[in-house]
Amino acid sequence: MTTLNPYINFRGDARAAGDFYQSVFGGELIRNTFAEFQTPTEEGEQEWIMHSQLTTEGGLVLMVSDVPTGMEYDPGNNISVSLSGQSEGELRGYFDKLAEGGTIELPLERAPWGDFFGQVSDRFGIHWLVNVTNPA
Repeated sequence: MTTLNPYINFRGDARAAGDFYQSVFGGELIRNTFAEFQTPTEEGEQEWIMHSQLTTEGGLVLMVSDVPTGMEYDPGNNISVSLSGQSEGELRGYFDKLAEGGTIELPLERAPWGDFFGQVSDRFGIHWLVNVTNPA
């Protein structure tokens, strides 16, 4: 089976973002710094996150990393993360937690196609799409 996992880049905020997403979704968070792999970076960036992966009991996988200052970085507009499923309570909980310190762009409510759908930008500027299929 092939899986598709969102991978979000930050510039110096990957540690805080990983902690935040773990507080939203739960699960196990592993992370490795640039120093652990002896990867050359600018001064002060050795403890930045080279790779981090959050894996939940429900099978969600989210990866994050920091982009060193020597590489191009364009935050926010280059990614949306979609969460969809049938558990309205679970998805509403994620939506509400992601909205803390962020911006609700479209409230989670019934959409023209019959599902509940909402959009939120979290406090790190990442756009999230939440869709509850077959709501009661």
